[in-house]
Amino acid sequence: MTVIKQHRLARTAFSLIAAFTLATSAIDAKADSGFKSWIAKFYETAAKSGISRTTYERAFAGISEPDQDVLRKANTQPEFTTEIWDYLDSRVNPYTVKIGREMASRHGRTLAAVEKHFGVDRNILLAIWSMESNYGTVLEKPDRLHSVPQALATLAWADEKRAKFARTQLIAALKILQAGDVTPKQLTGSWAGAMGHTQFIPTSYLLYAVDADGDGKRDIWHSIPDALATSANLLSKNGWENGKTWGYEAALPAGAARYSGQTKTLAQWAALGFTRPNGKPFPRGNDRAQLKLPAGGQGPAFLMMNNFFVIKKYNASDKYAIAVGLLADEIAGYGGMVQTWPRPQNVLDVKEKFELQHRMKQLGYYQGEVDGNFGSGSKAAISALQTRLGMQADGEPSKSLLKALRN
Repeated sequence: MTVIKQHRLARTAFSLIAAFTLATSAIDAKADSGFKSWIAKFYETAAKSGISRTTYERAFAGISEPDQDVLRKANTQPEFTTEIWDYLDSRVNPYTVKIGREMASRHGRTLAAVEKHFGVDRNILLAIWSMESNYGTVLEKPDRLHSVPQALATLAWADEKRAKFARTQLIAALKILQAGDVTPKQLTGSWAGAMGHTQFIPTSYLLYAVDADGDGKRDIWHSIPDALATSANLLSKNGWENGKTWGYEAALPAGAARYSGQTKTLAQWAALGFTRPNGKPFPRGNDRAQLKLPAGGQGPAFLMMNNFFVIKKYNASDKYAIAVGLLADEIAGYGGMVQTWPRPQNVLDVKEKFELQHRMKQLGYYQGEVDGNFGSGSKAAISALQTRLGMQADGEPSKSLLKALRN
């Protein structure tokens, strides 16, 4: 190839790159312009709900573009994309139980006072705190937090499926700001606008937020008493039954999967052959329970009581409510599940996940927390180990990899 041709190709490539860059910039500029226009126009709606111009301008000061990370996260909710066993493994495990018991000791007086006032089991509150913010550690990671006004405006502007929800929540968030409970800088939350230690969406905050520490503010971002009391208030006002459990693990008799979704008394379920795997009888035979089969007829069964459905007022996912209940039981020392989930053949259980991370750390391949969760750090370590062992380097934890390390 001649030098002249090389220069022509280089100029052509440069022109194409420049054109693409300009086109992309034009698209971004148009998107930003549309977003800013939406914010300006939405004030008319906010004003009708009593939001002042000053509050509105404070909320959106410095915000000129949508939060693209919000849109990415909106399409990857784990409640809908993760198998039940993986969902539970990452939330109900030795690490979350250990930290939960430490928090139970550290905040014992607060938990006792909240439990006495609202009649909600302190272990359920600890489990929710774990599920929602990893006992508050998420709030210490700025890269995991979003400006609530920006996040909700992004969803209202760009996500047709969630637009109505986002508009409602945005108005509520502006009311919180206007009430003075939090500053614009402190008004942070998840991609969907859930806020604080126990992740309340703005409308739920307005309904249930409690000033438990008596400082004149309902601060679920910085006050653990306020956050725990707010969660207890939500559960209490939605029908929590003090002194009763959330549900029972049950062994499924042959052919009984046909009863899935039905509600009967515990005595009736026992008469059909349902038993507790730990050998204990069902107490209070007249209590009613609904049969849930989270993994189908081949997996464990659960007989869900009223409190299970109250937990779902917090998050409507069955997986979420099961995780809260199981974690609460383990923190309290009642023991975990007896039955096993129908995992695929080469998939690790929760104890094996911890063992694999521990072995990788001993070998110097992994530097993170041994918590049973396999993020980018764990998967990079796995790929390196697989390469060293002559295995396919897919970065996925497996029984075959664990067996190779044991050997």
